[in-house]
Amino acid sequence: MCMKNIANKGNAETEHTLVCLSASPTNAKIVKTAAKMASAFGGSFTALYVQTPDSDKMDDTSKRRLQYHIRLAEKLGANITTVYGEDVSFQIAEFARISGITKIVIGRSNVKRRHFWSKPTLTEKLTEIVPSIDIHIIPDSTADPKYKEKTYGFWQNFIPYPKDLLITLLVLVLTTLLGVALYHFGFTDSNIIPVYILGVLLTSLFTRGYFCGIVGSLLSVMLFNFFFTEPRLTFHAYDSKYAVTFAIMLAASIITGTLASKLKSHAKLSAQAAFRTKVLLDTNQLLQKAQDDDDIFHITATQLMKLLNRSVVIYSASGNTLSKGALFSIEPEDASEDLFGAEEHKTACWVLENHRRAGATTETLNKAKCLYMAIRINERIYGVVGIHINGKPLDSFETSILLSILGECALALDNNRNAKEKEFAAVLAKNEQLRANLLRAISHDLRTPLTSISGNASNLLSNYDKLDEETRAQVFTDIFDDSQWLISLVENLLSVTRIEEGRMNFNMSVQLMDEVIDEAMKHINRKGSEHIICVECKDELLLARMDAKLIIQVIINLVDNAIKYTPIGSVIRITAENKNGFVSVSVADNGNGIPDHMKPRVFEMFYTGDNKIADSRRSLGLGLALCKSIVSAHNGEITLTDNLPHGSIFTFIIPSGEVNINE
Repeated sequence: MCMKNIANKGNAETEHTLVCLSASPTNAKIVKTAAKMASAFGGSFTALYVQTPDSDKMDDTSKRRLQYHIRLAEKLGANITTVYGEDVSFQIAEFARISGITKIVIGRSNVKRRHFWSKPTLTEKLTEIVPSIDIHIIPDSTADPKYKEKTYGFWQNFIPYPKDLLITLLVLVLTTLLGVALYHFGFTDSNIIPVYILGVLLTSLFTRGYFCGIVGSLLSVMLFNFFFTEPRLTFHAYDSKYAVTFAIMLAASIITGTLASKLKSHAKLSAQAAFRTKVLLDTNQLLQKAQDDDDIFHITATQLMKLLNRSVVIYSASGNTLSKGALFSIEPEDASEDLFGAEEHKTACWVLENHRRAGATTETLNKAKCLYMAIRINERIYGVVGIHINGKPLDSFETSILLSILGECALALDNNRNAKEKEFAAVLAKNEQLRANLLRAISHDLRTPLTSISGNASNLLSNYDKLDEETRAQVFTDIFDDSQWLISLVENLLSVTRIEEGRMNFNMSVQLMDEVIDEAMKHINRKGSEHIICVECKDELLLARMDAKLIIQVIINLVDNAIKYTPIGSVIRITAENKNGFVSVSVADNGNGIPDHMKPRVFEMFYTGDNKIADSRRSLGLGLALCKSIVSAHNGEITLTDNLPHGSIFTFIIPSGEVNINE
């Protein structure tokens, strides 16, 4: 049966199907039918549950059935939504308007209008409120005719509690005493009646149900009659007008008491909705600040504990394997191995493999103590969370927020993974760029010395006898210089690579710095003879703990750098001294200096700037990068300053050392 309230909808309109959830045994068929309709129309699919003040009064069987229907809708691809209100039809209609629902699917109700003054059925009210939406009513011939959804009406609230009776009695006593006091000071009956109405309001606010409010209304009328009408201290009244007063007073008291009780129910629903919104907002904000996956899991578990007031077990997933798991306990007794037993782990692994919930309150592995659910986006699972049920199943309110928080958690984990993948891709791109720069530099800069070596060697092979001794010596010298340059380049490249990758083995010992400098001077580039190199040690005994071979390489690189970038005849001064527990070595030149815009990058690998080398060769930009890596590995520091009036000073410091007597 189908009731169409509007026909010939445009084909361009996106279909959005809404199915209404309930605890009815036939609701499972309704959900399945709605899912098929949504799939056939190719639109969105939403499952809506309206939580009313009476929802908490459902028996355990109805609660389990409702949870099954919610899980079924979720499995069939529905977006689960819970709204709160007393009028179910109004809440469905409002949600349909706001969400752009085009079709509403509900089941045929067993409730019938017995009299013309009876309340209209859900279908009738929906048709009246939202005439522009198609309403599909799904009949079920297999439905149990004996089943009738329980409605908790007015008389269900007549269940007094001892505490409520005591509060009612106390309020009546206080209002009567206040009335006596007002009567003593000359106030009239019209001033005393509102006192009793106030007492009824207070009774309704501080007690549960309608019983105490109505009983309080009746007793208030009787007490007013007994204490304040003539003849006083009797239940008689001389004035016939008091009957009308009593009737109005009773009606006003009952109405105000009933309204107060309804306001309490609505206030409870509003508080739940506000709490849900706050928890979700806090969760979203906290997850945005999370640094890594561990933070995300910790925040999620903490928020679930706050929401559900239950212990939470959470596992992170790596492929098809679960981590050891972490327990977030709400009670000390939960911090036992019971929640990490074989049955619990088996259930969590089943959830990981099957992408479905299992454990307590489900039909799968229900011997487990926790309800296990996957933290996932589509088919990618990031973890499994377990909620300790402890004999108290989750209600629809808790389930809906739980699903929302798990969705937020999965989204945060997905974003975090995407960020890591982007960062990894950026590192790969940077490494690829460095590799490209290296290959480009090597292919360009090795060509010149290799061509020179090859050309000179070919010249010697072809014209050795024709060349005089001086020419042959010059050719041999050029071959030697080019080969030494190549050896130095390769050594620098290998050294900087080993240090950056942490594969360099350091042979640390205490050495005299002046001896290290003297050894470095023996390996200075042959062109060093064209410059004036001065060495000055300001302290007689400069001891430093170092790998002597590497520090020699640093000094050689700094001096060679000064030779390359300064004109012939420039002065290069090497100074060593003790400074506050460090040995400081400076290599200063009086060349043209380094421009300010290049200074921040001179220690970067492959950075050569725009300075020209005296012999027109390009540098790979490895020398200073290697110096920085070696000095940093010695817990030291290397800096660049200007040598006024012109030139540059490279200074490195390393910790000083002491000679052990046993050595």
